[in-house]
Amino acid sequence: MAIVIKKASEISLMRSAGRIVALVWEAMADLVAPGVTTAELDEAAEEIIRGHDAIPSFKGYPHRGVNDFPASICASLNQEIVHGIPSPTRVLHEGDIISIDVGTIYKGYQGDGAITLAVGQVSKEARRLIEVTQGALATGISQARAGGRTSDISKAIEKYVRGHGLEVVREYTGHGIGHEMHEDPQVTNYYNPRMRDYPLEPGMTIALEPMVNVGTWRTRVLADGWTVETADGKLSAHFEHTVAITSDEAEILTRLD
Repeated sequence: MAIVIKKASEISLMRSAGRIVALVWEAMADLVAPGVTTAELDEAAEEIIRGHDAIPSFKGYPHRGVNDFPASICASLNQEIVHGIPSPTRVLHEGDIISIDVGTIYKGYQGDGAITLAVGQVSKEARRLIEVTQGALATGISQARAGGRTSDISKAIEKYVRGHGLEVVREYTGHGIGHEMHEDPQVTNYYNPRMRDYPLEPGMTIALEPMVNVGTWRTRVLADGWTVETADGKLSAHFEHTVAITSDEAEILTRLD
């Protein structure tokens, strides 16, 4: 798949899609509390997305060998890394952390982003994990500049995370995004010299998403075929923004302003 350089009009549509992602995050931050179910979060998210003339891009997303994804958000708790399926039986408890991944399609163009939220008062370990993961995303974005390379982003994220004594997930990565949810380039959160290293050019749009674990970087997929959790059962956090490469600093598209 070739990298697609976006026109200004296309980035404008992605900016609108990204703003809807941010609106969902804003609502989730207000709703997340002990006693709330992940199904309730999903219902609220879908209402916001459709209320802004967009489509939840995750709902019905195909995956080889398992059923299509059944919900509008991914809601991943504690040791779960990504792709957690919302359910009325999954109740939030004090001290949990929850990653909420949101995808939208607005007039044919995608927005994709994730945040990790604390449920009430959480442990110092959980709070630090959230802060480091958010910092890792900011570090990656700082390297997303024309004239650089995708490996610059990967190296910066890995160095930042490992410098804080944590590990980055390797099996799941950032990715190009635009008309399709997953486009080239693939952007790992660690440096792998065997991965293709792409030059960064104005008009490229990329979803950067460090996933950070307290313990091992290794993962396992649960019986539902979707939910990915840490192999050692320790905590994980996930932050993601969709960004556009410009002639200067990257523009974050998944934000309200």
